[in-house]
Amino acid sequence: RSTFDVALVGAGIVGLAAARELVRRHPGLAFAVLEKERELAHHQTGHNSGVIHSGIYYTPGSLKAKLCVQGAALCYEYCDKKGIPYKQCGKLIVAVEQDEIPRLKALYERGLQNNVPGLKLIGAKEIQAKEPFCRGLMALDSPYTGIVNYKQVAQSYAEDFQEAGGTILTDFEVTDMEMAKESPSESDDGLKYPVIVRNSKGEEIYCRHIVTCAGLYSDRLSEISGCSPEPRIVPFRGDYLVLKPEKSYMVKGNIYPVPNPRFPFLGFHFTPRMDGSVWLGPNAVLAFKREGYKWFDFSAGEFLDAVTYSGLWRLVLRNLSYGLSEVYRACFLSAQVKELQKFIPEVTVNDVLRGPSGVRAQALDSDGNLVDDFVFDGGSGDIGSRILHVRNAPSPAATSSLAIAKMIADEVKQRFEL
Repeated sequence: RSTFDVALVGAGIVGLAAARELVRRHPGLAFAVLEKERELAHHQTGHNSGVIHSGIYYTPGSLKAKLCVQGAALCYEYCDKKGIPYKQCGKLIVAVEQDEIPRLKALYERGLQNNVPGLKLIGAKEIQAKEPFCRGLMALDSPYTGIVNYKQVAQSYAEDFQEAGGTILTDFEVTDMEMAKESPSESDDGLKYPVIVRNSKGEEIYCRHIVTCAGLYSDRLSEISGCSPEPRIVPFRGDYLVLKPEKSYMVKGNIYPVPNPRFPFLGFHFTPRMDGSVWLGPNAVLAFKREGYKWFDFSAGEFLDAVTYSGLWRLVLRNLSYGLSEVYRACFLSAQVKELQKFIPEVTVNDVLRGPSGVRAQALDSDGNLVDDFVFDGGSGDIGSRILHVRNAPSPAATSSLAIAKMIADEVKQRFEL
């Protein structure tokens, strides 16, 4: 029998960071990470843009703002310590229309409130000095923004965890959790490990407490454990374009649009990658499967689950024209390039290729509001009181992973009295 004090479900960057923090704080306890895939960091962590965000966008005082600013500092420090390569290439948030300038200035004030280092507003000439091919009226310059390979960071967290005595079980898809009815006959310690966690192959581990960091399936795991199904996860796929290698000289750092508060997602941006490529995008369209990275990936059950949820319909009806334009742009390359030309007029359809995709675990409430901040909860009853669900860890969760891990470890200590 495999017995652990705490089992963490999900080996994405947040789950691995939390596991690493917990084993460091409680070296005398036994910890396991349970992951349904054969490899670690396979889904959101392995498909994200790789940006180390600086914390400009988020509401001052929110968890997102605090954890992002702390997390970015910790991320740079960790990469330096471990020799993980990164580039602090900076970011320009560029206003291309006059009516975007007040929003840009408000964003600057917000960034200052969030204690983001090095922010300044720059004019058209300074934009071109930093990004020779970029055109804009004014930009917010964030030199602290960087890029890294988050899959490599997550693998490093996993190595730290295992070196400290933690166990990682891959190919372990959690399908059931229940309380043990009685202590096993060979046991002298009674029901010291009263929670049974079972996988899709019928294998079991026993533990005292559970922490879930399950991303796209966080609501499903909550339901399995008898906790609340809200907020629900609705998957949105983001498709990227890639600049052809011979054109990547056009982009030096991150170039982002000024976000429009009327629309739920950020919009197209230019993102340099650690391998020298440049990603363009992403768009945001409903995925027909929670892990549906391709257009034709389809799960009837998961699709029905999404489209029968009242929260999704409320979101769609409020953003109908935006949603239809996203679908149109997803179908026609020229429509996506038109968005990019607002910033870099020289980009043409011949300069881009269709690139990779990611699926965002978007938490939605029943009123159709995007749940914008982190959500931690447990439940009632025997299992509910022994579980902590990290229900929503939205972008910038990868940037914030070490800061989120500290918060999860504090919450675990308080709830479970470790």
